[in-house]
Amino acid sequence: MTLARTLALALRFSLREMRGGLSGFAVFLACIALGVAAIGGVNSVAQSISDGVANQGQPLLGGDLRFQLNQREASAEELGYLEGMGTVSRSANMRSMARLVDGSDQALVEAKAVDSAYPLYGSLETQPVLSRSELFDEHSGVFGAAAPELLLERLGLKPGDRIMLGEATFELRAVLTTEPDAVSDGFGFAPRLLVSMEGLSASGLIRPGSLVEHSYKVRLQPGANEAEVKRLEEQARAAFPQAGWSVRTRTNAAPALSSNIERFSQFLTLVGLTALVVGGVGVANAVRAYLDGKRSVIATLKSLGASGGFVFTVYLVQILVIAGLGIVVGLVLGALMPFAASAALQSVIPVPAQASVYPGALGLAAAFGVLVTLAFALLPLGRARDVPATALFREMGFASRGMPRAVYVIGALVIALALAGLAIFSADDRRIGWIFVGATVISFLVLRVVGFLVQWLARKAPRIRSTVLRLAVGNIHRPGALTPSVVLSLGLGLTLLVTLALIDGNLRRQIAGSLPQMAPNFFFVDIQASDVDAFSKLVAAEAPDGALVKVPMLRGRIMVLNGIDVAKANIPAAGAWVLRGDRGLTYEANLPANATLSEGSWWPSDYSGEPLVSFSAHEAQELGLKLGDTVTVNVLGRNISARIASFRQVQWETMGINFVMVFSPNTFAGAPHSWLATLADKGATPAEDARVLNAVTRAFPAVTTVRVKDALDIVNRLVGELGVAIRAAAAVALVASVLVLAGALAAGNSARIHDAVVLKTLGATRKTLIAAFALEYMLIGLATAVFALAAGGVAAWFVVSEIMTLPSQFSAEVALTTIVVALVLTVGIGLAGTWRVLGHKAAPVLRNL
Repeated sequence: MTLARTLALALRFSLREMRGGLSGFAVFLACIALGVAAIGGVNSVAQSISDGVANQGQPLLGGDLRFQLNQREASAEELGYLEGMGTVSRSANMRSMARLVDGSDQALVEAKAVDSAYPLYGSLETQPVLSRSELFDEHSGVFGAAAPELLLERLGLKPGDRIMLGEATFELRAVLTTEPDAVSDGFGFAPRLLVSMEGLSASGLIRPGSLVEHSYKVRLQPGANEAEVKRLEEQARAAFPQAGWSVRTRTNAAPALSSNIERFSQFLTLVGLTALVVGGVGVANAVRAYLDGKRSVIATLKSLGASGGFVFTVYLVQILVIAGLGIVVGLVLGALMPFAASAALQSVIPVPAQASVYPGALGLAAAFGVLVTLAFALLPLGRARDVPATALFREMGFASRGMPRAVYVIGALVIALALAGLAIFSADDRRIGWIFVGATVISFLVLRVVGFLVQWLARKAPRIRSTVLRLAVGNIHRPGALTPSVVLSLGLGLTLLVTLALIDGNLRRQIAGSLPQMAPNFFFVDIQASDVDAFSKLVAAEAPDGALVKVPMLRGRIMVLNGIDVAKANIPAAGAWVLRGDRGLTYEANLPANATLSEGSWWPSDYSGEPLVSFSAHEAQELGLKLGDTVTVNVLGRNISARIASFRQVQWETMGINFVMVFSPNTFAGAPHSWLATLADKGATPAEDARVLNAVTRAFPAVTTVRVKDALDIVNRLVGELGVAIRAAAAVALVASVLVLAGALAAGNSARIHDAVVLKTLGATRKTLIAAFALEYMLIGLATAVFALAAGGVAAWFVVSEIMTLPSQFSAEVALTTIVVALVLTVGIGLAGTWRVLGHKAAPVLRNL
């Protein structure tokens, strides 16, 4: 018989046999559908958001190109060059303190000043709707402003009320509802206060050294394509190599948002793949149970002359058809996710998601579904192929036949490698893909070993007098026991949740407990050099027990490392954040009190030679720097090169004054700059903190005061919300684990029926059997919980201690919750199936023994 005829006949047999329905494949279908839906849906939603960012690039950026400078405005030559490209809109961003006119209260704000051309794209929306002149123009010495509802609530204001910003008075003429280019400005810790450029100038906040970002957004002539935009960007960089400006185009309007979406979608994709791989265990269990149920059919086919290959093909076709149904269900759900998420995400992400069907994302999910099905189904199918008909008529199933022939083992391994390769190469970060694949393989091996150890311990347990306990222990290690399947299915999901819960708990503990104890009470930014002494005297009078630390501060961008432009250098991902945007810079004649040299030496206090810099040791290692290397930074439009003289250990977690780079004093001689200060007073009451804040804001309106507790509260809330979202996503893997657990228990019901009938015939009561089964499930669940706590605890310790470099603690609450969840799931699901088993009549079963 030719191959084509064999396949056609096998397909006909498969479809004919499937007329009886899909009984026993509910878990199979649910596992495949869940994993495919998670992968396809997450990637589709991420793609819809990315398309929204790309299609809305101009309004999100506020122009076709944006040139941003720190602590200085564009020179006349630079501004003329930009105006030669097209229409230019200027804006300035800075943090400052908005205060009530009577000085009774104040709040940190993200002040943004705009010119008459703003916005070049999109629309500024306020309530009520006002023209630009109505919103911002000066009337009788009072400028106009718009602010979100949050700022009005924080200061107890309403539209029409007045506030002070620096030395100027502003009237809140409208509530700010939509700021088209807000997302490109990045995340802000404070509410927006939108004013005019004239109003910001009148406030007196922009002084030499002030931390202000000047943005110049350019609208090109209509019809400019992406190649033209890229060419203009490169020409601007070449024309002003020392400008130090950050250039962004409409194709990269919100890089931080895009990067976060990519990271989160990668995490959720791996969670979905975890659910799919866990579901693969359910696929193997379902296939094994299904073939056991078809034992007599397979024996009959072989007795009538059907070859093992034909039998294999018949049931492989059935498995693929059923998997195809699950994949289709998953793809439909995944395709609907962007439409469902579009409205929900609008209130969270200020970018309209482009809801559509994304074939690439769905195709990837379908490929994962097919590969997982084949990887887990081949071995039980191969085992059924080689069992002779006589053995099938005699035996209960295929479990005792050992491993199938080598071709099926090799085939399963090849498919598993293809699955691993797809997981790695579809990941945005290949390193994370490798880690995921390695962790999955190790987890499967370790869980198999744990299952074996549990059975070995049960087998080696001394003889127990209690009948119930003896039955429970015997069930754990008997042939065909549920122990390996239960440990494997439930262990992965629980371990993942334990790991995430411990990481989240340690982060919350640091933010809410340890950090406030180490961190100062206040940060003071933009202290003018001429005001430093007066500022210090005021703080000393208001907080006599406080410790005031102050340092000079500039902003600069790393441009070149060892003569190589950082834009062209191959920078490791771990250290890339140091080169992203502008960094705070300082200079010191003497080694700072909170610094410890790890390598090199500090310069003399009267040093006047070539510029030197001390680099943070950890960040230098990530960038591949060594002593004697050169670093070029752009400060106030000038490129300054310095040689690395030393490396320092920096404890960022103290939240004190720390810098990646500390320069020798002669490096920035004559450069205008402001000062940064911290005040630590652990014995201060909230009322005393409020008094200090009010006194500083009244006396020095240009100084920005950040209360550390308020910042930590915001971070704690964000971490909490992110933790809830991550745990909710990870629950997908636990749902898959529960499905596999239910399937494994259901697959063992036929053996349970025989055991129960025989035991009842020998005098066992229903109560005895229920107690024995409950105790068996309890012991297996407890063993799984112990493993999950150990493995999850080690994983969380590694992430918190080695990656985040924070102290790690184990949580008794997480331990108790894990044990309770494991016992509820194993005992609850186990007894739900066992109750039905115990209801079987003895006679029909005994006749077939």
